[in-house]
Amino acid sequence: MVELTIVGSGTAAPHPWRVSAAHHIRAGGTSLLLDCGPGAVHRMAGVGVEWHRITHIAVSHFHTDHVGDLPMLLFALKYALPEPRADELTLILPPGGSAWIERLAAAFGAYILDPGFAVHVREIEPGTAFELGEAGSIAARKTPHTEHSVAYRVSIGPRSIGYTGDTGVDPGQEEFFRGVDVLIAECSLPDEAAMDVHLTPSRVAALAQGAQPGQLVLTHLYPRLDGRDVAGMVRAAGWTGPTTIAYDGLRIRLPDT
Repeated sequence: MVELTIVGSGTAAPHPWRVSAAHHIRAGGTSLLLDCGPGAVHRMAGVGVEWHRITHIAVSHFHTDHVGDLPMLLFALKYALPEPRADELTLILPPGGSAWIERLAAAFGAYILDPGFAVHVREIEPGTAFELGEAGSIAARKTPHTEHSVAYRVSIGPRSIGYTGDTGVDPGQEEFFRGVDVLIAECSLPDEAAMDVHLTPSRVAALAQGAQPGQLVLTHLYPRLDGRDVAGMVRAAGWTGPTTIAYDGLRIRLPDT
């Protein structure tokens, strides 16, 4: 069983029921967190994600709304457990990640890289994949958002989950995500407020039409989309497949077969 939980479906804009970007995948002994935005650690406790058992954290880029709770998570793993943690933790970071995490440690303290258990920092280059133990692998693709931003495709047995991170339009993503069981796609703004570095309903529809995921999950929703029929907007733009508007605590289970 592969279980996906949307921990944080929001953005940098403070929101009453959406914390910032964080998405959790559990399969066997692998517990993978995709991004760790502000509010994610306490939200994990609220939606039933075992934050203390996370084995891997993959960061899409270094904007605060995607990494702001990483120091909090490491702080909690060091000081908030009844017994010291012994399990290793792997941080999967885009290019430039090693220097970035060193700066984070300089700002917050040595516990960032030495929380009392082994922390492995691995930079993942776009076009390459990283093994997640027996559970599967995670592959990265460059996205047009920041200098180092990447999207991820997680493969676990016969199942696969795609995550756009933050991105502008990139036709190559259609092939990268083709056929995933679930595509977690940012849908930040309405079409009339489009920006080069984010997706809108019509842009997500075009991506989904090319990628043909089994299910499309729209996340990273700014308040400007509150109260609007975002799924309907995506359908009107041409994507008629299964579409879900993410919310904090949304859980999707994918059977092994």
